[in-house]
Amino acid sequence: TTSLKKTRKKRGHVSAGNGRIGKHRKHPGGRGLAGGQHHHRINFDKYHPGYFGKIGMRHFHLTRQAYHRPTINCDKLWTLVSDQTRANAENDSSKVVVIDCNRAGIYKVLGKGLLPSIPVIVKAKFFSQDAEKKIVAAGGSC
Repeated sequence: TTSLKKTRKKRGHVSAGNGRIGKHRKHPGGRGLAGGQHHHRINFDKYHPGYFGKIGMRHFHLTRQAYHRPTINCDKLWTLVSDQTRANAENDSSKVVVIDCNRAGIYKVLGKGLLPSIPVIVKAKFFSQDAEKKIVAAGGSC
């Protein structure tokens, strides 16, 4: 309400706290982000480095699904099948386990960690060189 506003206190004081010399004008520095490369340059350079200019290449109609490539490391491959499956594979070497990464929504296998030396067929869209070496070394195939 009006009675609570600061202007009630300012009544009778000519410039209402804004000074006689520098006067309270509408937009003395320009509206919004005006002057970023001119009179406000110091502020932009100091607090917003890299605000102006371009970087990288343009990619028209960028769709993210083309670059969607969830990964898994070799040491986590066996988490995609049940513990029972793994136990059976360790005991019975007549059958080979198939680990289908695609079914788990994982497209690429990376080579971090150790693989147990149980032959296994790993299905995925992509393999890193390290991963392929480790899977083949364990007696499996990609």
